[in-house]
Amino acid sequence: GGQPPFRGLRASPRARSAMPSWVIDRYGRNDVLRFTRDMVFPTIHFPNEVIIKVHAASLNPIDLSMRSGYGATALNMKRDPLKLKSADTEFPLTLGRDVSGVIMECGLSVSYFKPGDEVWAAIPPWKQGTLSEFVVASGNEVSFKPKCLSHTEAASLPYVGLTAWSAVNQVGGLNRNNCSGKRVLILGASGGVGTFAVQLVKAWGAHVTAVCSHDASTLMKKLGADEVIDYKSGNLEEQLKTLPLFDFILDNVGGSTEKWALDLLKQWSGATYVTLVTPFLINMDKLGVADGMLQTGVTVASKTVKHLFKGVHYRWAFFMPSGPSLDEIAELVDSGKIQPVIDQVFSFPEVPKAFLKLEGGHARGKTVIDVISKK
Repeated sequence: GGQPPFRGLRASPRARSAMPSWVIDRYGRNDVLRFTRDMVFPTIHFPNEVIIKVHAASLNPIDLSMRSGYGATALNMKRDPLKLKSADTEFPLTLGRDVSGVIMECGLSVSYFKPGDEVWAAIPPWKQGTLSEFVVASGNEVSFKPKCLSHTEAASLPYVGLTAWSAVNQVGGLNRNNCSGKRVLILGASGGVGTFAVQLVKAWGAHVTAVCSHDASTLMKKLGADEVIDYKSGNLEEQLKTLPLFDFILDNVGGSTEKWALDLLKQWSGATYVTLVTPFLINMDKLGVADGMLQTGVTVASKTVKHLFKGVHYRWAFFMPSGPSLDEIAELVDSGKIQPVIDQVFSFPEVPKAFLKLEGGHARGKTVIDVISKK
């Protein structure tokens, strides 16, 4: 009788064969989202995996892309590298990359976590997602949730945090010891990744110039940006050219920006331009896996070489799942240096509404789903 409740759950398989989830059965617009109570309950297949009871999740632009089928070629290859399963293995597919919740069950080799621990994670896009009552993750993707945040707040950070971390730290080479006084430019600063990146480099002592639309400038100032530039108020290129040159540029926007933004970097000083807008997944969809990777390699190589001659570094960054990086992010959050920026919280039944909100663009921070509260 005195056993913790999850043991009881474990003893009654009938109660655990299915769970509520938002899934898609094909790619498309918002009408492909379907609520079901019969999603297969996740099982631990590898000894390093854990099952998390989802308390909150959040949406990222990649969820829109995945709903529409962008990157399906690459992701299916990652889901089933040996082509062992029949053609349509990915459906029903659960979207959602961010989770904050509680560990329910641990694989045999998981020593770091135990049932009942409050954790957060970003689940990589080739795995079943978090818009579900439970989700399975590898132990190395999971980290203890920051103590100072609620689950709803915490769920807003892992995916954007790890994306910014990958761009700024792993690819860009910035850290808390070398950032002091560096001039950093962030293009697309008011989205999820942008709001995180501004706070991160600010915490490390950089001078930050944030580019966003005018109505986000109060937010940017609050997050510590030293200079805020409204991309709608006249020619952005001209506005930025009047400023001193930068040591580091993070580009969340892509497109034609790349053509002139590299000229804003200090030359021959190790200055770096990192873009998160890469044709990687789309090339694989269009050209097939091998040619897509080749094409992607050729593109990045030619751009890198071209810019090296100008004395600046050009790099691509991607989201990478990482528990250890989330540990470092949690430390920054708990010490008050980074705060979640939440635009709107939706209840679990309102997931399609949340997608529409995300699709509308111009969010100030994140769209979060409160999965657990039964509204």
